[in-house]
Amino acid sequence: MTDPQSTKLPIDGTLDLHTFLPGEVMDLVPEYLAVCRERGITQVRIIHGKGVGTLRRTVESVLRKLSYVESFRMADENAGGWGATIVTLKKIEL
Repeated sequence: MTDPQSTKLPIDGTLDLHTFLPGEVMDLVPEYLAVCRERGITQVRIIHGKGVGTLRRTVESVLRKLSYVESFRMADENAGGWGATIVTLKKIEL
């Protein structure tokens, strides 16, 4: 998988997984979050859709393994409800 910057993915704190294959998520999510963190973006919304919850569970599994994830939760209704996850990243200490 390539760096999200090189694939022209906007680094704006929202990652919409609808355009990616399920197999890409395991690499894409950590790379995107790392770039967000480097840019000082510490709150990220990951849109995975509602469906049957498989992609949401995959995203949560990835997030649990990342040491720089402070917390994550289901989005409120205005931000996508159970079709999105809000991630809080630890700030980079200088």
